[in-house]
Amino acid sequence: MIDDYDVTLNQDLPLDVWQYIKNKGFLGMIIPKEYGGKQFSAHGHSVVITKIATRSAAAAVTVCVPNSLGPAELLLRYGTEEQKSYFLPDLANGKQLPCFGLTGPSSGSDAANMRDSGVVCEQNGVLGIRATFNKRYITLAPVASCVGLAVDVKDPQGLLKGKGNPGITVALLERNHPGLQMGKRHDTISIPFMNGPVTGQDVFIPMSKIIGGQERVGFGWNMLMDCLAEGRSISLPASAVAGAKLSVNAVGAYARIRQQFKVPIASLEGIQEQLAIMGGNAFIMTSGQHLVNAMINQHEQPAVISGVCKQQITDRGRDTVIRAMDVLGGAGICKGPNNFLANIFTSLPVIITVEGANILTRSLIIFGQGLTRAHPHLYELIKTIQHGDDLEGFKKELAKLVKHGATNMAGSLKTAVTRSRFKKSNGLLAHYESQMDKLAKNFALCADLSLTLGGKLKFAEMTSGRFADVFSSLYLGFSTMWFYKNNRHIDGIDVLFDYAMTQLCYEAQQGIVGISKNFPMPVVGPFMRRLSFPFGLPYNAPTDKQMRQVSELITVDSGVRSLLSENVFVSKDLNDRVALLNATLPKAVKAGRTLTAMRKQKRTATIDEQKFFDEVEAAREVIIQVDSFEGLGAEIGKPKDFVRPGMIGNKFEKN
Repeated sequence: MIDDYDVTLNQDLPLDVWQYIKNKGFLGMIIPKEYGGKQFSAHGHSVVITKIATRSAAAAVTVCVPNSLGPAELLLRYGTEEQKSYFLPDLANGKQLPCFGLTGPSSGSDAANMRDSGVVCEQNGVLGIRATFNKRYITLAPVASCVGLAVDVKDPQGLLKGKGNPGITVALLERNHPGLQMGKRHDTISIPFMNGPVTGQDVFIPMSKIIGGQERVGFGWNMLMDCLAEGRSISLPASAVAGAKLSVNAVGAYARIRQQFKVPIASLEGIQEQLAIMGGNAFIMTSGQHLVNAMINQHEQPAVISGVCKQQITDRGRDTVIRAMDVLGGAGICKGPNNFLANIFTSLPVIITVEGANILTRSLIIFGQGLTRAHPHLYELIKTIQHGDDLEGFKKELAKLVKHGATNMAGSLKTAVTRSRFKKSNGLLAHYESQMDKLAKNFALCADLSLTLGGKLKFAEMTSGRFADVFSSLYLGFSTMWFYKNNRHIDGIDVLFDYAMTQLCYEAQQGIVGISKNFPMPVVGPFMRRLSFPFGLPYNAPTDKQMRQVSELITVDSGVRSLLSENVFVSKDLNDRVALLNATLPKAVKAGRTLTAMRKQKRTATIDEQKFFDEVEAAREVIIQVDSFEGLGAEIGKPKDFVRPGMIGNKFEKN
């Protein structure tokens, strides 16, 4: 249904796609059935986004937003019954198309300091808020019928009278609301999804338009953080996984079919290295995606883990797609209907930037928030200080914190001295469980020692970023073990699992080394390393042998290739390049094996074999072609005698 190249040329989805998205309930996946929605689980929502994103980034973004941080989620959690009854059925069936206005010129990631403001006032006897706002980067705003707006509300006259409080507040306005201006578009980087500004000057917003009513005035920050924690761990990671899986599926096949120097490029070690990293990334990313989805399905709100998934999965997705483009070479840089990766490649900055820029997420949020949220005693200690006079409570919590630190120190040293309790020969899972346990204890020790920086820790963003890297490697390591355990029946998965865990253990180790080398307090850094790795560094990066084995698994029909291709859209039409690649791969593998056997037997091909070879060669010839056009840009629609400006004055101008 979707021709992504056509979407790019027209800078919009076609009408039939828009109608299909609305009519089939794609905009209401998270809305309960009682309101006409699909009521999908987090995992169901996630895999739908993944499948769409393997076909069209613009379509995926369009479906993502209403099901992520949008009015529906906020209404379900905080809306009044009247608001739910009015909006949710129409949001579910597509009669209402939502967007959400949070970001402004002065408050991107720093939403707490937004300048969009409102003052509580009365107009014609109605209590409300007079707000001025300037939002930008708002996805779906040019076509949305309603917009959720976050503004910082003040109440200088005390009109709230204890029913609500000053602070960030979320309103839900329909497009025809007096003073609301929306419709302009931003020209987003090569991806034609709807995105634009939402503005308003002195717009009066009655209290009935506040999500949750007057009681929720000033409660917006908590509302947004609760919903963002869930939304950003689903939609954007799902889109990133799509790019990685499509890369493994299509480029893995391309590498086996494409030949250079009379051999498949999949047999060249330089290509094998890229393919192995792509396969390892896709496996790790999918593991992280599935585990966080399972957490959300259990009604957990893993705020820190959602940050890890958003930052790590999108970052690894970017790395995977870039490597895939390197393997494609010239075929990757020529746009057209047959280039299945170009639009995903150009969409990479979008998934990296939106819903919390990755730089901020890594350097501030993951460890900065995680240390306070996850430490068993730190938050309680902080509360005793906030109380001001709770000296006994402070002493009690401080003693607990010191004891906890001593326990972590002993645990870290013990795991280093005793080494691994399980070797690979005892089973890969047991071996890597013991390695993750060791590295987790090392991380806990270093995290405790980071408290020696006191308040300076939040400004040591490079150090915080390295802590985030270690914590992320641990989460992804545990999720990879969990995912492997659920898929151990797949032939060849041991090879991929061993590669992925080798990489994650190495990354965690190097993160700890980086922390210790650069820790702002010179004495503490070396102490961290000695207690973590007293006998040297035990982990190495994956070997060349491991890389060759992984690259082999994704360039032939295998259980691993099938696992990493789940939820990749493959058309039934062999004129589609991804479909042709998938159909040709098993034939190319068979042809290669037959040729190898013929050489060993020192014989020529039979008539049937030669016919089969010709069929494979014909498909290969189609696959390696790229698109070309009679005209592009301003040339389109010009008369036949049109001469390109660069040819004017040329010797062959008339030719």
